Amino acid sequence: MNHAEAAYGLWSLVFINSAIFIMFAFSFFKPATARDWRSFGAFSAFIVALFVEMYGFPLTIYLLSGWLQSKFPNLDLLSHDAGHLWSTLLGEKGDPHFNALHIASYLFLGFGFYLLSSAWNVLYHAQRRHSLATTGPYAWSRHPQYVAFVMILLGFLLQWPTLLTLAMFPVLLVMYGRLAIVEERDMHREFGAAYDAYAGATPRFIPRFLGRVGAR
Repeated sequence: MNHAEAAYGLWSLVFINSAIFIMFAFSFFKPATARDWRSFGAFSAFIVALFVEMYGFPLTIYLLSGWLQSKFPNLDLLSHDAGHLWSTLLGEKGDPHFNALHIASYLFLGFGFYLLSSAWNVLYHAQRRHSLATTGPYAWSRHPQYVAFVMILLGFLLQWPTLLTLAMFPVLLVMYGRLAIVEERDMHREFGAAYDAYAGATPRFIPRFLGRVGAR
């Protein structure tokens, strides 16, 4: 169980990676209201917690070390690869960065950030016109930005699960669900029947792909 180099205690990487992903998300989400800042703050807390365990201190590995070492006696707990717990628990061999779950995580992350960018662009122009956002991603979902955040979180969980981020994930889901309901009340007050018609035809989160395809 020798290590060629330190896998943890790399706090500069914690800071750099956290800053990159938070600033990247901020550039698309651009929180304006207190509600926006709460949702973005929760997302940022998830990102920081993730990278602290990925490069700083492996709390999850530490807490599960006894069980992991008994189940996988040849596992080098302090290696970076051991932090990819899905790969370890599934008994996969080789570089975990190239397994199916890791590749799927890249797809979730890539599409999540793409959706976040596309949704913000539509919302920005709608706000400037003081009109409803109903085109692009908003034609498929009433809250594509929250869907994008959830996809990004799922991407990270597929890549590097930790006890803290796994616990935070359902809390964030509930938070985004409640924020969506509050936003819908605001939209109803502002746009009335127009928003009601839009809401009646467009799902809150999960698009009705089959219905849309069949209608074409």
